[in-house]
Amino acid sequence: MRDVIRFTSKEIDFLKKNEACRIATSYNDIPHVTPVTYYFDDGYFYIATDYDTRKYTNMKKNNKVAVTVDIYSAGKHKAVIIQGTAEFIERGIEFKKLYEIFHKKFAWVREMPWKEGEAPFVKIKPLNKTSWGLTS
Repeated sequence: MRDVIRFTSKEIDFLKKNEACRIATSYNDIPHVTPVTYYFDDGYFYIATDYDTRKYTNMKKNNKVAVTVDIYSAGKHKAVIIQGTAEFIERGIEFKKLYEIFHKKFAWVREMPWKEGEAPFVKIKPLNKTSWGLTS
């Protein structure tokens, strides 16, 4: 299994300054793209999902995903796109740590709280990446 890929300091800065991305999943050759909020730390992306979503069902059957974080401004488009694998974090110390981070970072979590076993976090391990527009 490959190690997590390395991001440049400009990519890391860009990813930490943003909180919205789109995640692409697929099952039976049917692609599905969903906007989500994310947390980026130590080379991994983390999102929350519900058990009754298409993205959860797809990732359960096919853990290969793609994520894009981008900002469009005429002539100044910036983006980081990764392809990787997803795993679920449903309970335990890692779940509690992520829940605290998401609770502090996102108002929607404070407004719609949940407990272990009610909805999982997804840890996305990048295996490939590309980026552009991050020179300044």
